[in-house]
Amino acid sequence: MKYADRITFNPRQCGGRPCIRGMRIRVRDVLDLLAARVPEVEILTDYPDLEPEDIQACLEYAAAQLDHRVMVASG
Repeated sequence: MKYADRITFNPRQCGGRPCIRGMRIRVRDVLDLLAARVPEVEILTDYPDLEPEDIQACLEYAAAQLDHRVMVASG
């Protein structure tokens, strides 16, 4: 899956933070719930507009954000 199809950015919504499919559900909110060990089925019940693919997209987005090179100055 390509998370870019589901993760959207709008500077006029949620302070420009990444959201899911243009809704006011932030990626951070979903990740916080997952980190708190809230079961996926409970998240989907509490947020009926979410789809399982949205949760997967949040995880893929988070993983991609952490995958960057670190430059170290020599000297």
